[in-house]
Amino acid sequence: MSANRETVSAMYEAMARGDVPAVLAMFDPQIDWTDAEGFMTEGHYVGPEAVVQGVFGPLFAEFPNFAVRPDEIIDGGDRLVTLGRYTGTHATTGKSFDAAFAHVWTIANGLATTFRQFVDAAPTEEARRS
Repeated sequence: MSANRETVSAMYEAMARGDVPAVLAMFDPQIDWTDAEGFMTEGHYVGPEAVVQGVFGPLFAEFPNFAVRPDEIIDGGDRLVTLGRYTGTHATTGKSFDAAFAHVWTIANGLATTFRQFVDAAPTEEARRS
């Protein structure tokens, strides 16, 4: 397994444990993060704190049991693609969702420098509707 693949795998393992500080420790201080259009956290964020405020905070507020399940990591050297599923249950509506995603990571010097999300946002949006 390449060092970059190990970094990406370690991020998902930390996410599964709910260890946000460990995830953030693997981010470059200027990580360039883009969430997909139509997803509840759509937008562009720069830096770990912006990702916490704009992505992690809102997701876990609405979906306390939000989970990221990677199924496959495709190693392209410094660029890696993860295919997997998001799952969760909305805190207010009680509706659950299961959505396919693709993540594109760029890793440099052992840190994630860019992240781009592609996701089927419809299941998440349906879970948010009363």
